[in-house]
Amino acid sequence: MDAIFKALADPSRRQLLDRLDARGGQTLRELSEGLAMSRQAVSKHLAVLESALLVTTVRRGREKLHYLNPVPVQEVADRWIGRYERGRMTALSRLKRTLEGSPVMDKPEFVYVTYIQTTAEKLYQALIDPEFIKIYMGGYGPESTWEVGAPVRWKMDPEGEFEEVGRVLEAEPGKRLSYTWHTLQPMHREMFGRMSDEEWAEAVKERSKVTFDIEPAEEAAMGVKLTITHDGFDSPDSKMLEGVSGGWIMILSTLKTLLEGGRFVSDQGRDASA
Repeated sequence: MDAIFKALADPSRRQLLDRLDARGGQTLRELSEGLAMSRQAVSKHLAVLESALLVTTVRRGREKLHYLNPVPVQEVADRWIGRYERGRMTALSRLKRTLEGSPVMDKPEFVYVTYIQTTAEKLYQALIDPEFIKIYMGGYGPESTWEVGAPVRWKMDPEGEFEEVGRVLEAEPGKRLSYTWHTLQPMHREMFGRMSDEEWAEAVKERSKVTFDIEPAEEAAMGVKLTITHDGFDSPDSKMLEGVSGGWIMILSTLKTLLEGGRFVSDQGRDASA
């Protein structure tokens, strides 16, 4: 908390966060444009924001892209707003809007980082185990053999048949999982936010890709770092992006709570049948 408040205390750093709020995925050069600071000064401010985990970066070729990371803001909201039971939904809504700035073509449109006190192996297993997935995705979720090229399928409802929604692109246990998402099913409409009939009709036509990267956290006590990148959307005005952004925040928040609370795959069969 101290690092977060210290980082936010400087107006120049708040200005940089505002810029990333308006448009994620900017380079150092783009963030420096029009500011009364040298590029070196901007770089130093970004380093402070990264140390406080308010900014996360993704490398694409030679470029280093910067994104606003809402996780510390959520922790502040839980500590200083949630304890008084005021404005919880307002805080979550603001976090959702933070991640829904103007998308930039040819860059990851949605990037979310969270730290979970677990092992890389357990986290990867939680991403692929169907019974555990049902818990943190609210009864639905992907199922596959999780081999490269294998279909990724979802159920419409508990009694329905599995339907293919994508294909596995990468599957490296404990490190990386990636699959295409070329079909939205009706249950996604509820899970990934409210949409009008017109917005839903546009969203179901889109294709995209979701990637989970797992790596050790910068500090051992923080466990592992999970980065989810949902990109490859067909349009900068993607309706699918609007829906999945808020949905992933809630899903991964539940996943983090389950793993850190000691409830894992071996316990979920009993929970799901209870």
